[in-house]
Amino acid sequence: MARISHQSEKSDSSNPATKFLEWRSNDKEFDYFDKALNESLLSEGKTKEDIKAGRLANVPVPLPLKFVFIQQYHTVKGWHSQHKSKIYSNEVFYIGNDPITVRAHKPKGTILATGIYKDIKPQVSAVGGKYHKSIYVMLEDGELVNISLKGAAVREWGDFFNLKKFQIDDSWVTVPEAVESKEGSINYSTPKFVLGEKLTNKQSESADSAAAVLKQHLDGYFKKEVKAEYAADVEAVETDSLPF
Repeated sequence: MARISHQSEKSDSSNPATKFLEWRSNDKEFDYFDKALNESLLSEGKTKEDIKAGRLANVPVPLPLKFVFIQQYHTVKGWHSQHKSKIYSNEVFYIGNDPITVRAHKPKGTILATGIYKDIKPQVSAVGGKYHKSIYVMLEDGELVNISLKGAAVREWGDFFNLKKFQIDDSWVTVPEAVESKEGSINYSTPKFVLGEKLTNKQSESADSAAAVLKQHLDGYFKKEVKAEYAADVEAVETDSLPF
């Protein structure tokens, strides 16, 4: 089911995930933004616009991918064309009850929508926001990373998780290939999730250690979110069905 409960303990640590992977439908693989590479490109004279347009600072993660599931959350991401800014929100655990606040990076922290996701979904969509599944996992080398999914990739993961949720804590999950699909005139791909071999005792201990590190951060994170949301008197999340 998951390696993390939600009984809070005090913590103010920053997110311990070392990479934030996103599924690239056209490329049929994951990639992640490399901050150090981005800084290097800027120092070489590349513009932020060129880097973003060409995803020059994004590092591909070719398949197969293998990981241990730790926990999953819900969030909103996107692009606000009017502000020419990324859109983001807090992560929540209980999709139908927890408050969510959608913001734009520019002007800094601008609130675009706040409330229960099913209630604010039209408002979120209108400003360019999309529902994302935020999944924390441990890779084979023990690295703690985050996987972000949207659209049909969320459905692919949801179908897999619901089928294997009572086995997933004790096994590896693999993404051996991409599944190509078409909806109307739109071609797209999703990651194919497969339950792999059982964890050894040592691997299970490593996953528990990674989960403990993440829990320390999340306990503090959710405690801060509750305070902020209580002060603003707001509420939280759900999912889009778009395939891309």
